[in-house]
Amino acid sequence: MAAIISEKFRIFNAKQFLESLGEAEATNMYFFVGRSSKWDVYIELHNISGTFQVGESVSGGGWTATVAEVHANSLLCSNVLPTATTTPSWGTTITGGTSSATGVSSIYRYATEEIPPLPLDNQSEKQSVYNELIAAKRINSDAARLVIPRYNWNTQVNPKFDMYRPNYSATPAGGGSIGKQTALGNNGLTSAKFYVMNNTYEVFKCLYNGESPANPTGVNVVDEPKSNPTAGQGTFANGLFISENGNYIWKHLFTLPTGDVLAFLSTDFLPIAASGETSRVAVEGLAVDGAIHVAVVKDAGAGLPTSNTYYSKIIGDGTGGIVKFTTDGSGSITDSSIEAAGSGYTYGNVLLEQGNVFTDAAATAPVGTVNASSTGSIEAIISPEGGQGSNADAELFGKRVMTNIRLTYDEGQGDFPVDNDFRRIGIIQDPTTWGTTAKATSLTVRGTHVVKINNHTADYVVDEVISQANAGGTSKGTVVSWDSTDGILKYYQSPDVHTSGGKVHAFAADATVAIVGATSTASGTVDTATGTVGTPVVVTDISFVEGLSNPEIEPNSGDIVYIENRRQITRAPDQIEDIKLVIEF
Repeated sequence: MAAIISEKFRIFNAKQFLESLGEAEATNMYFFVGRSSKWDVYIELHNISGTFQVGESVSGGGWTATVAEVHANSLLCSNVLPTATTTPSWGTTITGGTSSATGVSSIYRYATEEIPPLPLDNQSEKQSVYNELIAAKRINSDAARLVIPRYNWNTQVNPKFDMYRPNYSATPAGGGSIGKQTALGNNGLTSAKFYVMNNTYEVFKCLYNGESPANPTGVNVVDEPKSNPTAGQGTFANGLFISENGNYIWKHLFTLPTGDVLAFLSTDFLPIAASGETSRVAVEGLAVDGAIHVAVVKDAGAGLPTSNTYYSKIIGDGTGGIVKFTTDGSGSITDSSIEAAGSGYTYGNVLLEQGNVFTDAAATAPVGTVNASSTGSIEAIISPEGGQGSNADAELFGKRVMTNIRLTYDEGQGDFPVDNDFRRIGIIQDPTTWGTTAKATSLTVRGTHVVKINNHTADYVVDEVISQANAGGTSKGTVVSWDSTDGILKYYQSPDVHTSGGKVHAFAADATVAIVGATSTASGTVDTATGTVGTPVVVTDISFVEGLSNPEIEPNSGDIVYIENRRQITRAPDQIEDIKLVIEF
């Protein structure tokens, strides 16, 4: 069955994402950060015999590594040998070089601080993301734009551009049809270099690149397209820039406002001005559905009236289109342009024959005789639906969305801590608030558990494991943030590293059992006097009941629609992060 998912479908999905952020019944998208702990090689084991030791070498099936951490059903390792890509097969017996402990391998993921692991798209990964989630910030409609690959006006880097055409296509490998490529060898506009951002952030679309029988792939650029060109460097009128020698015609689509430049312009991408932006609205007002702005000489021919300027009507389903062309002494066409753009064309033909070649611009005075044997050929380039500039999103194939999230200091009154780093970012759709089915709506939400500590003997340190030896099992967690002034200890819990007797135990509101840091040896007890059931106490925007506080976001709620694992991103009290995510649909 022959089928295709069109680029229009991808554009539709990207626009739906944008629109969902501002609708009355909005889809609540949250940008999140997580994973404060460093990246290590993870190997899951079962049928474990003996006890592996930190620092020992473990091996099996040609794979060797050094143990960094030992957990109930897994090891975190480093220094994989003989190469980083060596992988133990599923079911390999892994043996400790010092301890002689053994275990059978199953899930394995290679990672280092320099090479983060590839994200996975499954339920287990979603749970891991939530377990390690630090905080999330809601994405509003003003924090997202459609974006496209960035092409600057730089004649060294971009000496030539593709021109707009409605009929580019690939030639199938199996034959059966012949496609048409762009001047730069692309199979369609979606991958073509047919627009440019000039040095004043004006974005122009290339309608003509000098293509002719002598230059079938066009010519190099000379004049920078501008809405206010310097004399001798082209002209601008009615939204069109025409280079001084006429070799390039550009359509102005929009001018990026300063806010968009600061928030969404990156090294690789440039934003499409939002619908309703002033310059874009003005351009859309100039668009004429079915107007024709370019006429390309396909064959110079011969036998036309010689050495003069002539005109020909564009014949099709539109009206008013007229082509202007000149001939040399042999009656061959030397160049062509549009005298009148007309309107309403979905197809158009330039018939250089008796009765359709005229001596006047209004095309009312036909020439006497036209040699019908070899009159040449001129192609009228049909505009996109709505006219050039009527829909920048579709015309530029805006199938990517960039979100720009700014994290300012300890945003959300400490929801985003500044005393630790993070290694994972992403987007969650419609998470719910803790213990409810109601969609989260706050600007920021905290993903960590919190305990209010009394009488600490030393400062806890980030990324250390803390524990509380309770009667039902030892509670464990990893420190995300520590505020010694208010005794606020934020932590996360994960079944990968925090089980005791096969279970992750919650920390207990018990003032008699200390919470101890494995690295710092700090010890403190839960301040059970801070808040009671039904009457919580708020400290630094955290609501406590008997010294404990749950995350503000319900674990595993909503849908994680984007995950990106990164190298360590360090935070500081006086630091602002400006994080740009690009999602391709």
